[in-house]
Amino acid sequence: MGDRIRESWNTRLGFVLAAVGSAVGLGNIRRFPFQVGEEGGAVFLVVYLCFVILIGFPAMLVELSVGRKTNRNPVGALKMFGGGAWMYVGGLFVVMVFVIFAYYSVVSGWVLRYFFDSFTGAYTEDPAEYFVEISTGLDALFFHAVFAAVAIAIVALGVQRGIELAVKVMVPSIVVLVVGLAVYAFTLEGASAAYAYYLTPDAEVVLSNWHLVLPAAAGQAFFTLSLGMGVMITYSSYIDEDRNLSKDAGMVVSLDTLIAFVAGLIVLPILFTVSDGPSTVSGAGTVFVSLAGAFADLPYGSLVGAIFFGILALAALSSAISILEVAVSYLIDEADVSRFKAAVSVGFVAFLLGVPVTYNLVFIDLLDILAAEILLVAGSLLLMVLVAWLGTDKAIEELKKGIGDLGWMGTTWVWLIRVPVVVVLVVSLYLGFVDYAEFLREDFADFLVGEIRQLQEEPTRVSPIAYFF
Repeated sequence: MGDRIRESWNTRLGFVLAAVGSAVGLGNIRRFPFQVGEEGGAVFLVVYLCFVILIGFPAMLVELSVGRKTNRNPVGALKMFGGGAWMYVGGLFVVMVFVIFAYYSVVSGWVLRYFFDSFTGAYTEDPAEYFVEISTGLDALFFHAVFAAVAIAIVALGVQRGIELAVKVMVPSIVVLVVGLAVYAFTLEGASAAYAYYLTPDAEVVLSNWHLVLPAAAGQAFFTLSLGMGVMITYSSYIDEDRNLSKDAGMVVSLDTLIAFVAGLIVLPILFTVSDGPSTVSGAGTVFVSLAGAFADLPYGSLVGAIFFGILALAALSSAISILEVAVSYLIDEADVSRFKAAVSVGFVAFLLGVPVTYNLVFIDLLDILAAEILLVAGSLLLMVLVAWLGTDKAIEELKKGIGDLGWMGTTWVWLIRVPVVVVLVVSLYLGFVDYAEFLREDFADFLVGEIRQLQEEPTRVSPIAYFF
């Protein structure tokens, strides 16, 4: 690294809001309420909260302690913390940036499109057909480019003038808007039935579907906190004071979980008001079909739709900038590249990798399952092993700063990582490989067969780019 002074957060609030903004992404507002519907309502919620406490919080402390101790990007941090070979695990986090941002930006582009179209009601007449029309092709490519450009611009401005300033506006706005929509949802006809489903656990669901509920809840609890992709290592590396990391982690976990919980108080009453509730919940794109159609039948539906998709857009952007920052910090620290060049280079490459997603939605699953269920889990597992089994003393020493003697709490934290966290990640990684193999064997294979047949029928169609025209 050259003589460039490493950036830092201007305030403690800036760091906390940035970490919360990273965690509160599309997974909280778009995915979580629908998972609750698919996995049994209140039972999933209870199991999810248990995993947040037992898995998510300890794992977050791991990443925060490694980042602050080393003051480096994930590659440099793991090299310093565990030795030279561990830098390749940090490299895995950097690779994930490009894989995740590629499809995340495209989906976020859809959110932007829906936000603007809320004012005209364009998606309410035939939500399913509308989604088919805008989810691929030139429209999807354009909004993918717009979203990526905004994220790149914020990261290029720097930690204080870009990321910190942006999250100080976005995160409080998300909180206010989410609470406002929850109050509105409380007035809907289906609210009582939705709350009963959401807040009254049914033990039979766990007994009959434990093999589905437990992995889903564990995965959501871990991944919704932006763990396993190097974000928290990177963000905590900009902390320049010895403050209580457990308190910071507690604030981030609490706010993230609270927003996810309140999102359920919004989405489920809407679904129960216009339909039979969770029976409409299926598939990752459901939010763009079920809810888009529901807004047409709600009081002040256009305004509600605009606010909802506005929240999604802010949440998506706050997460996207954290994803980009991981690779940008790597180039700045390890290659002494200027922040502007690093942000533009990383963002442009990630944008190009997202272009195939705008051609066919099968590429979303191709990238999403690979990143979320394999790469991210593998990287997380290795990081937990490093800290809990090989670098325990270093981690405990870092956590003591701002706290003092940890006593039994330090021992409990270490063993939570060594056993429950590692076990959950091992099982999740196995299930991830099984899921990805099934996807490649069935869905992706069907896509390739279809493409080959189409090329045989249309010999002049030599490139997928022809699809856009």
